[in-house]
Amino acid sequence: MTVLDRNTAVAGDVKDRALAEQGRSRIAWAAAYMPVLRSVRERFAKEQPLRGVRIGACLHVTTETANLMLALQAAGAEIALCASNPLSTQDDVAAALCEYGIPTYAIKGESNDVYYSHIEAVVASKPHMSMDDGCDLVTTIFTKHNHLLADMIGGCEETTTGVIRLKAMQKDGVLPYPVIAVNNALTKHMFDNRYGTGQSTLDGIIRSTNVLLAGRTVVVLGYGWCGRGVASRAAGMGAHVVVTEVDPRKAIEAVMDGYRVMPMEQAAKEGDIFITVTGNYHVVREEHFRVMKDGAIVCNSGHFNDELDLESIARIAKKKTEPRAFVEQFELEDGRNICILADGRLVNLAAAEGHPASVMDMSFANQALAAEHLNKHHKTMGKEVYDVPVEIDEHVALLKLASMGVAIDTLTPAQQKYMASWSEGT
Repeated sequence: MTVLDRNTAVAGDVKDRALAEQGRSRIAWAAAYMPVLRSVRERFAKEQPLRGVRIGACLHVTTETANLMLALQAAGAEIALCASNPLSTQDDVAAALCEYGIPTYAIKGESNDVYYSHIEAVVASKPHMSMDDGCDLVTTIFTKHNHLLADMIGGCEETTTGVIRLKAMQKDGVLPYPVIAVNNALTKHMFDNRYGTGQSTLDGIIRSTNVLLAGRTVVVLGYGWCGRGVASRAAGMGAHVVVTEVDPRKAIEAVMDGYRVMPMEQAAKEGDIFITVTGNYHVVREEHFRVMKDGAIVCNSGHFNDELDLESIARIAKKKTEPRAFVEQFELEDGRNICILADGRLVNLAAAEGHPASVMDMSFANQALAAEHLNKHHKTMGKEVYDVPVEIDEHVALLKLASMGVAIDTLTPAQQKYMASWSEGT
């Protein structure tokens, strides 16, 4: 199946259009590892379930995201895309998407002002549907462009952080339209968050520092699906893993999984590498920086960089240097050095390439199918945060298994009857 010819390039704001050929090659490479999304795209091209729908997307602009955009384009949607993080953009991919006829506003390393100007450029396309990775697009539309809401049918959200913000809006009675929490699909968070974040976070740390993990004490702050993935991959590379948590149930699970669990006050003194994956505010603070070892490495793999109190480390340091790309080294008054990676932003996307395409295959298939579901059913949906329908989640899992050559059992009629009955006993 072909997409728009490169001569149909459209408006956008990218680093260098000359990078497009390289981006096209890398997009094609990722596509080879995304068979589920490819299957969805092929059906979309025939049925055009999103014809005439304008989609505003605020996502990490990567090779995997590009394949999602092309699937939505094949479905007949008109798309405008901007970055959901100033450091996660792959500039060659952004250039290639413009050549494919998708207005793209994303430059790796863009300033905060440019970041929000790019969101405004997407809002200017007057979308019918939002597709968010962190909820910045939804909140921008709600707070600054309320007049657009009358024509909007709904949205999709990709991240835990974004879902938390959307549920807060729902609780306050201000959620402007129905949103499907793609993050909550089992085929998303159990795999993307665990296996994707687990591998790509360590990839970002190793690429930026070339540090040996074996024998080091790695402190994982937060033991949700992302934390589980980071901890297991770090342990698998020989690290001594410590977990910090505020949820007693997750803390017990971490203990049962074989990790030491302790308060951050204690862990700050023991850790060599600190990785935040909480989605919360200032989980590494001044009192922690003050007791860390010389040479401690601190990074974040949650959506926003405010998991780290960056103002405090800058304030208590007497000197800052940048010895390597994506490494800021802060020298404290007593001569100790603490390294912050990737400006505290998602280290897996800022200092590496993010999740492997084979993991994002399921996440973005859910995203595409959720958009189709919204377009079909939005008139009967309230202004709530919805989980991905189970039938979509299961369909994605079956497609993934089929692509891997794996077959599973089905229930016999007798088993179905047994599972639906309450009268069977001992």
